[in-house]
Amino acid sequence: MNTLEDTDFQKKSSRPANRRDFLYIATATMAAAGGGLAVWPLIDNMNPSANVRALAKIEVDLQPIDIGQRVTVKWRGSPLFIVRRSAEQIAAAKADDTSNDLIDPATDASRVKREEWLIVIGVCTHLGCIPQGQKDGDLRGDWGGWFCACHGSVYDIAGRVRRGPAPENLWLPPYEFDDKGGVVVG
Repeated sequence: MNTLEDTDFQKKSSRPANRRDFLYIATATMAAAGGGLAVWPLIDNMNPSANVRALAKIEVDLQPIDIGQRVTVKWRGSPLFIVRRSAEQIAAAKADDTSNDLIDPATDASRVKREEWLIVIGVCTHLGCIPQGQKDGDLRGDWGGWFCACHGSVYDIAGRVRRGPAPENLWLPPYEFDDKGGVVVG
């Protein structure tokens, strides 16, 4: 037995599409397409520019770097510190692995892929200044690493923060050594 409510439902669901339905669907489709077109430039603007993508990977030849020498190269708009550490520097870095004054504790082995080479991003983790210590005669602090003159942060030869307001060690970039005596960063 059909009730009045069942009959009304059947009438509504079985009615043919009319002009008003078409207008609703067309309007919703155009609004969705217009919204997508309006938002696309904002999303596309978040992609890195061509010059940043070009510098996403760099290759550095390590063969001409002498023991104890420090080299700075530019990677993604930031300085990249490459240090060929001497045996004394490596021993000092390992000796400080268990030191109690490490603000951001990390072992030397966790910060390098080969003991001889330290590769860090040369930007202070406090407010983004560039620490001194890459050139001969620069202040390097008590641990022979880097000194940030902006606010006094001191880093050791493993790039670990030892004193000052910097909350973290110098950041490590992604890198791999190649077969030709170089390194690929990025």
